[in-house]
Amino acid sequence: MDLSDQLAPIVLFCYNRPWHLEQTVRSLQANTLATRSELFIYSDGPKNQEDQNAIRQIRAYLDQLNGFRKITIIRSEHNQGLAASVIKGVTEVIEQYRKVIVLEDDMLTTPDFLDFMNKALNVFEARHDIFSVTGYTPPISIPETYRNDLFLVPRASSWGWGTWAHKWEKADWGMQDFSDPEKTAALKKALIKGGDDLWPMLIKQQKGIIDSWAIRWTLAQAKNQAYGLYPVHSKIKNIGTDGSGTNFTFKSTGYGQELKIGNVSMDPHLEPDELLINQFRKYYNLPVSVKIKNWIKYRI
Repeated sequence: MDLSDQLAPIVLFCYNRPWHLEQTVRSLQANTLATRSELFIYSDGPKNQEDQNAIRQIRAYLDQLNGFRKITIIRSEHNQGLAASVIKGVTEVIEQYRKVIVLEDDMLTTPDFLDFMNKALNVFEARHDIFSVTGYTPPISIPETYRNDLFLVPRASSWGWGTWAHKWEKADWGMQDFSDPEKTAALKKALIKGGDDLWPMLIKQQKGIIDSWAIRWTLAQAKNQAYGLYPVHSKIKNIGTDGSGTNFTFKSTGYGQELKIGNVSMDPHLEPDELLINQFRKYYNLPVSVKIKNWIKYRI
């Protein structure tokens, strides 16, 4: 497939982690489609005096960056936070280009990641039941009987993902529908199909305990009975679960997976597989100890 005239722009968000950003960019530069892709980088501003030096390092690094068809750097003078940055940045770019590929500053990509994402965005654009595509797959057990290279699940990924303007526009960032008890019950039922961790996340968002764009994006998917599209073999590895991130402020080793390069067969008529969805949901379901903590601390 010749993608030369229809490549999706890449939108990359960074904050105060120079080393992580450099690793992310290096792996992205190694992509076969990098020199033909347009890159937008949103560099968030400092929260405090301690951030100043890291952000100066980042912006000096960005000023000498190359390896892409065109690079646009958007520097924020003040700290907007990840959620506001992503919502604003994706909206600005997608309004002009109608589709995007989105990364944060802690994502290693395979050299064929951009090829995979652009093909997926082209093949599945017309599917009303698919709201997002991603290059990431968690280390779940794929059923031996499953023969496709891709799968559908009722959950969006925030790690190396893409979408289209007509899907992104359906997100309710203010979560207006959440005030209706009847709608809320239906939303909970739809949301937890992707993992029972999603409902507590949504309640914490509503209470202002967390500020997550990703849970609101997944909610948009649930409200529209839509799926996220995932590869059987991951093309994204997260290197930010070392305690350095905005959301992952603790160390975790549970997200590692082997990356795989290679052609992926894309069936435009791909159907969801309930056995695989169940395996996926189990991976994200909360342990009893966390459920007890959520109830005691937040009454969720």
